Amino acid sequence: MKVLDKTVSQITIPTPFAVGDTHVYLIKGDMLSLVDAGVKTKEAWEALQIQLKELGYYPNDIEQIILTHHHPDHTGLIEQFPRAQSLFAHENVDLWLTRDESFFLHYENFFKEYFISCGIPERFHSVLDKLRAPLRFSGEGKLTATIDEGDVLPGHGDWQVIETKGHAQSHVSFLRQNDGAFIGGDHLLQHISPNPLIEAPHVGATERAKPMLQYRRNLKKCLHLGIASVLPGHGEVFSNVEELIPYRLKKQEQRANKVYLLIKEKSQSAYQLCKQIFPKQYEKQIDLTMSETIGQLDYLEDEGLIVKTVENGIFMYDAK
Repeated sequence: MKVLDKTVSQITIPTPFAVGDTHVYLIKGDMLSLVDAGVKTKEAWEALQIQLKELGYYPNDIEQIILTHHHPDHTGLIEQFPRAQSLFAHENVDLWLTRDESFFLHYENFFKEYFISCGIPERFHSVLDKLRAPLRFSGEGKLTATIDEGDVLPGHGDWQVIETKGHAQSHVSFLRQNDGAFIGGDHLLQHISPNPLIEAPHVGATERAKPMLQYRRNLKKCLHLGIASVLPGHGEVFSNVEELIPYRLKKQEQRANKVYLLIKEKSQSAYQLCKQIFPKQYEKQIDLTMSETIGQLDYLEDEGLIVKTVENGIFMYDAK
């Protein structure tokens, strides 16, 4: 636990995931708010209660919860605060928290078609049976209101909502305008580059989003927000935003160039490229490595460097 200033404290919560501990933030204002809610495990709940008590509070004191995005390590304990009358997040969080069955069926059907179109062999398709598995670490609930770009946080008029899609289609961050403090969820992390994850199209959309392009666009947007310090979802608080963002963009472009050079050699599917880019990881992490691969292909296609065609139901990529 760290008291960052008079109104913001950082609470660190363990997770069972490879990313390690996650941070939630207690914000004092007209309301006592918790930004993000860790993961649904006994260890996480105990850690949160202990650190709240060190700050002089109990779960019953939390009046509202605000989420940066829908991933389980940020939503897990939302049900543990009986006096929290409000739950705020981007609208794309709601179907995850309400466990909408039609949404999940749509999600699973999308990924079945996605695996086929990427040329992923059937031996990996068992991954599709586990799409709902992480939900056991996620809380259940329903948003009382949605927040998006340009809104201010209820009860905290000095905090502005910034849309930061890329890592997730529900991702928002929060900027305190008077001093440039930025609660960034998983959008800006100092020690690792977040994976822009492929998601099924949300309600009303006909095509999937292109998260790598969103991530790049929102990184560039953050360069012009006057961010002085980042309060991240993982890792240390940091301030070198004007150095980190260009570095992240350049590293992504370098990874994309490696993909481009492979495509210049011959026409290939996303899966064929994934095996070459992640020879040690793709077998055990086909979903994450494919998201990264598709992200680079989306970028190269957007740059006009490659063209996508369909052969026997599989997308093939060629250099222009």
